[in-house]
Amino acid sequence: MGDHIARGEDFEKKAEKKLTGWGIFGNKHEDAAELYEKAANSYKLGKSWEQAGAAYLKLANCYLKVDSRHEAANAYAEAGHAYKKTSSKEAVSCLDQAVNSFLEIGRLNMAARYCKEIAEINESDGNLEQAIAWYEKASDLFQSEEVTTSANQCRQKVAQFAAQLEQYPKSIEIYEDIARHSVSNSLLKYGVKGHLLNAGLCHLCKGDVVSITNALDKYQDLDPTFVGTREYKFLSDLATAVDEQDVAKFTDIVKEFDSMTPLDAMKTTLLLRVKEKLKAQDNDDDDLT
Repeated sequence: MGDHIARGEDFEKKAEKKLTGWGIFGNKHEDAAELYEKAANSYKLGKSWEQAGAAYLKLANCYLKVDSRHEAANAYAEAGHAYKKTSSKEAVSCLDQAVNSFLEIGRLNMAARYCKEIAEINESDGNLEQAIAWYEKASDLFQSEEVTTSANQCRQKVAQFAAQLEQYPKSIEIYEDIARHSVSNSLLKYGVKGHLLNAGLCHLCKGDVVSITNALDKYQDLDPTFVGTREYKFLSDLATAVDEQDVAKFTDIVKEFDSMTPLDAMKTTLLLRVKEKLKAQDNDDDDLT
């Protein structure tokens, strides 16, 4: 490891000497760029990630001096990947510069990829508001390039985190919109019932039985096959239990569905919220009697 780091430092010194020296032949920024790239690679081999990230930033600067903007954008991205090993904040800063650089040269697909990567970093760090913002940006860029699958994946992340943050109308709108656009697509139509289930659970979380009843009617119009699914029956039965304020019935319905189709973490969280509201209502009613 030490040998690689020492080699990286040697390459970096040579690069800096190139930049400060006088050259008759060639371009000093191009020559320095080659040396900074070697330095960064050596640091990576030595697992000295901060030095690698710093070298990539110097490499990006050299590329900007010679108007090689695509190479500069790639260097910013590489800096971000190096800093991911040590600092989320530095990684996001570098990847943000990569996004802006790719946008400037019209590489929207590349910009979208790095927006998604920034979103994933924020997701890992638990910064859900920031994750939502970056997933939305990624989705818009993917959609502009007609990369529909990637756009929908990012939108589903937005809907998931919006639900976690109790932003139910936002989550419902996204899930229903994805379902609407998927129902006539032979590759995507099989996911429609899952999107409508997620939207329905968000309706239940709002604590408005009329809202979920109206939603189920709307979902039948959107996809006539939905009424025959386990997901439809599940939502309908849950709505009845909520309307009757029957906590035991609600619990049994959830257990039965989960035994056949295991519930993921998000659905479990939403259902627990609905159950807690039911319990609270039940306790309030007991207090009044």
